[in-house]
Amino acid sequence: MDPKPPSPPHVLIFPCPAQGHVNSMLKLTELLLRAGLHITFLISAKDHDRLYRFTTVHSRLSSYPGFRFHVIHGLYEGPIDTDEKLNLMLIDSLPKVTTPLLRMLLLDSQVTCFIADGILGFSLDAAAGTGVPVMFFRTISACAFWAYFCIPDLINSGDLPFQGTNLDERIVNVKGMEGFLRRRDLPSFCRSGLSNTTFQEVTSITRRTPDAHALILNTFEDLEGPILSHIQKHCPNIYTIGPLHAHLKAQSISKSTSSNSLLQEDRTCIGWLDQHAPKSVLYVSFGSIATLTRDQLIEFWHGIVNSEKPFLWVIREDLVSSLDDENNVPSELEKGTKERGYLVGWAPQEDVLTHSAVGAFLTHNGWNSTLESIVEGVPMVSWPFFADQQPNSRFVEAVWKLGLDMKDTCDRRIVEKIVKEVMEVRKEEFEESARRMAKLAKESVSSGGSSYRNLDRLIEDIKMMTPQSN
Repeated sequence: MDPKPPSPPHVLIFPCPAQGHVNSMLKLTELLLRAGLHITFLISAKDHDRLYRFTTVHSRLSSYPGFRFHVIHGLYEGPIDTDEKLNLMLIDSLPKVTTPLLRMLLLDSQVTCFIADGILGFSLDAAAGTGVPVMFFRTISACAFWAYFCIPDLINSGDLPFQGTNLDERIVNVKGMEGFLRRRDLPSFCRSGLSNTTFQEVTSITRRTPDAHALILNTFEDLEGPILSHIQKHCPNIYTIGPLHAHLKAQSISKSTSSNSLLQEDRTCIGWLDQHAPKSVLYVSFGSIATLTRDQLIEFWHGIVNSEKPFLWVIREDLVSSLDDENNVPSELEKGTKERGYLVGWAPQEDVLTHSAVGAFLTHNGWNSTLESIVEGVPMVSWPFFADQQPNSRFVEAVWKLGLDMKDTCDRRIVEKIVKEVMEVRKEEFEESARRMAKLAKESVSSGGSSYRNLDRLIEDIKMMTPQSN
């Protein structure tokens, strides 16, 4: 009688419960499932419900016999648009609720490997003594990760805390960024002082990354190779396997996108885009977390309308942080929007950026949005909100030459000027840079490309692990 074949490796995956984190870790999950691995995906009750209501994730992943969601109840499920709310989730709610659950899952089941969101440092403590290797998946760029990692060095060099108010002062003690990094390009919490809890927590967690078995990054070598070489000196076992969404598309027979959105997408905007000339539309979205004041909203609105470009704008119902009785929109904005604009509560972003009508993306530079824009060759106008978005936007302009960065300004005249600069004055320059980088991105996930090989190596390394006898 033939011996029973060994069970496929069983991977536990645990994202931070936020749109960008869940999205990219679900894409990693799907790639691992296609390779025959079994996956248990930890998810908050709120996010599980939203995926069920707004996407086909459940039916898509249930086709793999080795997949299951494990729903976590009792987490903080409010917004995380301020340091205080982020800390409530990262430092209080998540560790208290999930540490006992993680211990149980790692000890009681035949888990081969634990892939934890690298912002959840307590995952290392939960796995201690179980014998299960922990891999950290950071959902941010390599450049943002390296900026986080170097914060203790900046404290030692006297760059932090900031002395004075000049945010354009050069930062020369982050290796690989000496020639272009300014104070304003450091992660946003660096402006809050050393006693800021988010500053301390993110710095501490990032510095624990070398304690993990490996570091997985959603990036590719042609984009961030020089920075990766610095990270590798501290974290030698790195898998750069991005862009993940491009990986999935490259492996799919159908080229349609598979949404993991936690918000309901309004697909009517695709029909609106169909009515416009190639590369004529400005797409505007500040992601799933960023908020604007009403004054900022109005300044952006004036600048966008005055640019005279057709525009598709995502305005979430919670985008504006302080609506009051001044909700009336100026008549000139209503007129300009009716003539040239289309507003939606949430958009199918990958499909929007793929559309031929889109000529530029006014973005907060969250990492998923930035990668999606890079893959489709869409130049960017950058307005980062917080955290990793500040270094991302600097790299977009100063290193990758894919657009212009207008961080720390919200003036209608500047918005209009920068949009016209990207879409008119320097249009050919940015489109050429974007085309070149898009080609490199797609090559990285094609057979023989760097990310293609690194994903294969990750899968084979997981298959070599054996479940612990707990």
